[in-house]
Amino acid sequence: MPVSSDLSFEQVVRENQAMVFRTLYRLTGSREHIEDLAQEVFLRLYKALPNFRGESLVTTYIYRIAVNVAQNEWKRRKRSDRPLVSISEETSAWEDRLEHPERNAEQQMEEREFRLKVEEQLQELSAVERSILVLYHQEERSYEQIATALNMPIGTIRTHLHRGRKKLRERLQASEGRALCPMSR
Repeated sequence: MPVSSDLSFEQVVRENQAMVFRTLYRLTGSREHIEDLAQEVFLRLYKALPNFRGESLVTTYIYRIAVNVAQNEWKRRKRSDRPLVSISEETSAWEDRLEHPERNAEQQMEEREFRLKVEEQLQELSAVERSILVLYHQEERSYEQIATALNMPIGTIRTHLHRGRKKLRERLQASEGRALCPMSR
């Protein structure tokens, strides 16, 4: 949505806070410091909003800020040599509430395990590939919106999306192979 003069900062925060938290969690793979990171996103937005020309959607602008904040967090983690918290150690209450009532417990467990594997393997991709995959598949942004948010040509977005999908698929297949055949390690 373009920002208009009658749209207050509070409205922008209220309408986009769930997306910011979700995006930061998916990009960083951890809930640790997520509130601080979200606060940083909105602080940067607040400072930049007066200069926002409205040539793109405000959500595109927010995604760009969220990706930048996540990249700063990745750099901070590398500097401190702290291991990432495994997503598999965390459970998401909203994911539990969204389970389809007709699936049996085994199907639900398999799906949850697969989602966790995907999230874990996503963290192994490059920052650019991870950002593009999250924005395209999980946040359902278009190529154009991602290109604007990341300040990249659409062709580059498509290339990284293709490579990221391929790497993710290969990593998932390799992890499935290890899980199915312990002797192949």
